Amino acid sequence: MEEVEVVVAHQERATLRVGDVFLKIDADQARTDVEVEAMALAPIPTPRVLWRKPPVLALAALPGMPLGRLGRPSTASPEAWAAAGAAVRKLHDAPLPPWPGRSLNEIASELDGECEWLIANEVLPADLVTRNRQVAEAALRPWTPVFTHGDLQIAHVFVGGDEVTGVIDWSEAGRGDALFDLAILTLGHEERLGDVLAGYGADVDLDVIRAWWSLRSLLAIRWLVDHGFDPSAPGCEVDVLRRRA
Repeated sequence: MEEVEVVVAHQERATLRVGDVFLKIDADQARTDVEVEAMALAPIPTPRVLWRKPPVLALAALPGMPLGRLGRPSTASPEAWAAAGAAVRKLHDAPLPPWPGRSLNEIASELDGECEWLIANEVLPADLVTRNRQVAEAALRPWTPVFTHGDLQIAHVFVGGDEVTGVIDWSEAGRGDALFDLAILTLGHEERLGDVLAGYGADVDLDVIRAWWSLRSLLAIRWLVDHGFDPSAPGCEVDVLRRRA
């Protein structure tokens, strides 16, 4: 009998692994709709959809291992990180998905609200929040939309040797800022940015990537706390904010 492994579980969704099959259970079927369509459109390797019976989506396991984990050193080679950068560039060069992404105004409004909450509830020192809010301002500028993954954490990129074998968790995909994907991929692993950009093969504004590191971390903390995760663990979001300040 196959054992059931709980990969992740919280109030919004859960992912189970049974042998070589992942079962994703999501309370919001709109997210699953996006995930299935995005994987079909993406020009890079993605998990194979085995079946879907709402609220469950069954996906075949990818070969290889995650590029790394937030809060832990990555053992992947520079070439693997460069391959991830090349895969991201291929995605960004693809035709736009038919659905919109989040607007600049929506992101700015959410950022203001989260910063107010962090300070009012004394979750973080006010000066740390204020400084990172200032850094984040550089990301709040017009951008040319591209096909973005939207949640390109290193744990979502699988590699075998020096090649990308697939990218998982596409529920946040949509039209967005290319530098956001690059920032999320290197969040907490800033030392790997050069390898990623070598594979990406385009000049980018490093100040904007640093701004997205701050912005993403500020936006994530309340959600992480509410869902049982620890953003203050070594190398995670709070450490990212401290480095920016």
